[in-house]
Amino acid sequence: MHGYGLTPQQPTTPRPSQATLTAVRVILVVVTVLSCGLLGWAAMLRLAIVTRRPRDWILLVVVALLNGGLFVFIMATPDDPDDMSDAAAVVLFLWLVGVLAGVITYYLYAEIRHYNSLGSTPTPTLPSPYAATAPVHPAPLPYQQQHPVQPRPQPNPYTVPTPPPTPTPAPQRLDQVRAELDELSDYLRKENKEHKEGEGR
Repeated sequence: MHGYGLTPQQPTTPRPSQATLTAVRVILVVVTVLSCGLLGWAAMLRLAIVTRRPRDWILLVVVALLNGGLFVFIMATPDDPDDMSDAAAVVLFLWLVGVLAGVITYYLYAEIRHYNSLGSTPTPTLPSPYAATAPVHPAPLPYQQQHPVQPRPQPNPYTVPTPPPTPTPAPQRLDQVRAELDELSDYLRKENKEHKEGEGR
């Protein structure tokens, strides 16, 4: 039993490389030609195994029967070609050419078509309800030229604000300077006066 939304997938056989396929096709065609079509069932057997279609299995049986009949016909003909009638020679020739050309043509056509359909058709997969969906990001807006914004300095909450210094009133300071200047001038006068009295003596 399978969980909700999950379907069993048939194991797919990996596709052979193109070089391997070409080599197998060449070997089977050469074997069929060299055997005068008597081993054409080998190419049809490979095709039926690869495609797994009932039609190819039926054609394999037909080719095997034709090859069996051809073998029997050859064994029934006299060993000396001069003793063979013209009708028997024509039948043998058409039988050989028909089996040979039919097997090679159909084998190459069906196998190439089969592997091309495997390469071009992707394997359909059903989405699982448990699969995580990727977040959809909105498309970026077109770039607009903006002036750079200077960041504002943020006040530090841990600093204690210092009160601004209180200015001393200007009139009091002026009065103090005047008093000091008066004292200085009185002192200088007194010194000057004492100096003159000392010279008069």
